[in-house]
Amino acid sequence: MQLDTEHCHRAFETKDARFDGWFFAGVSSPGIYCRPSCPARTPKRENRRYFLTAAAAQAAGFRACKRCRPDASPGSPEWDTRADLVGRLMRLIGDGVVDREGVTGLAARVGFSERHVHRCLVDAVGAGPLALARAQRAQAARILLETTDLHMAPLALAAGFASIRQFNDTVREVFASTPSELRRRAKRGGRGPADGIVLRLPYRAPLEAEELIAFLGARAIPGVEEIVDGAYRRSLSLPHGAGVAELRPADGHVLATLHLDDLRDLGPAVQRCRRLLDLDSDPQTIADHLRDDPLLGPLVQAAPGRRVPGHVDAHELAIRAVLGQQVSLAGAATLADRLVQTHGEELARPLGGVTHLFPSSATLATADITGMPASRRNAIQTLAQALASGDIDLGAGTDRAKAQQQLLALPGIGPWTVSYIAMRSLRDPDAFLPADLGIRKALERLGQDASPAGALKLAERWRPYRAAASQHLWSTLTKPQSTSVQLAA
Repeated sequence: MQLDTEHCHRAFETKDARFDGWFFAGVSSPGIYCRPSCPARTPKRENRRYFLTAAAAQAAGFRACKRCRPDASPGSPEWDTRADLVGRLMRLIGDGVVDREGVTGLAARVGFSERHVHRCLVDAVGAGPLALARAQRAQAARILLETTDLHMAPLALAAGFASIRQFNDTVREVFASTPSELRRRAKRGGRGPADGIVLRLPYRAPLEAEELIAFLGARAIPGVEEIVDGAYRRSLSLPHGAGVAELRPADGHVLATLHLDDLRDLGPAVQRCRRLLDLDSDPQTIADHLRDDPLLGPLVQAAPGRRVPGHVDAHELAIRAVLGQQVSLAGAATLADRLVQTHGEELARPLGGVTHLFPSSATLATADITGMPASRRNAIQTLAQALASGDIDLGAGTDRAKAQQQLLALPGIGPWTVSYIAMRSLRDPDAFLPADLGIRKALERLGQDASPAGALKLAERWRPYRAAASQHLWSTLTKPQSTSVQLAA
């Protein structure tokens, strides 16, 4: 992605919120950086510099604007969808790999040298892996300062800092405030870790929030997920422990309440919740691409904020996709419920009806699975073994094409399952399921050739957003007064 200075000037001068997270503007006179929609007075063009990441702006000596809080803007859609090395690296850094494994671990994940990784990131986004991770730690620190009563030492550790001094220096440099000043200005309501960490997850409007919750609710596994008063709640398996997330759509943001066994998991938990709800996508760009299509245009006009739901755990999604092959939503949920009750780990701190973690791939690889046909049981265990051993990588930094080829080579896993995993777990924006029953029914209702070959031919004009096009097609299968989506698995 290359910055077009004139395009950035226009977006900044019109305070276009659609570009929040796409780029950041550094203002030389006060030495701050802002998001494009910053409500402050617009500075002269000659006093502005543009950056692709907050880390790059910070590395250039700019501090975060206290008014628009650019560090808390939606993430760039580039890093969620790009399949190249930089996209893979940005997703891994977002998932906290640098904090846990260092730059050495990050480079090992993608199979390149540390020097090559650093060079690629600096050339593409203006900052190296350490600077990008540092910016992420600063944002995590701000969230903890504003939403908990933790003492500074454990808070610094939870945010990923190696020492109190590093924590204090970073907060002062990035926010031009001390940690204590940030906490005082927050005017918190007294909630602490026992009540959960409450924060806002911003997104680019519009968002079909009710539809997202309905999609997740239709597939909810008892004990792992539930819908409570319009909010979605589920358990999380995180690098340092377990957690429970409650996600409630609100005006301009999703209100997230995170209950974490280990506060070091704050960053990964936030990133996984954002991927689940597809909050970093750019719905306007996708709608602009699809709205002139004679078939999809009316559907896009009716719901321009429709998203492609992701998932919080790639291994879980893959197992559930196999469970959902050729069965109804209710049938898939029943099979998943049996797995959870028999092999799932109980939460030390359950919340409401969320009492278990979905069984890990390592557990299922050797488990005595019953209650399903032998072919499906064998497919699940073969997949679980490949995931647990690392032979197949579905993580944030995976090579999507390679992962799909490896999945397709496993017995009992066909093109539908692989494409579904690519859509929801690998976050491939062009994933498409031409043989899916829902796609066929939708095309038949719209008077189109519903054969797999016909669907593939028709979908060529929707590239590179065939996953979003699929969501629009599935939406036609619901009742007119409902916007929920129906799809197995």
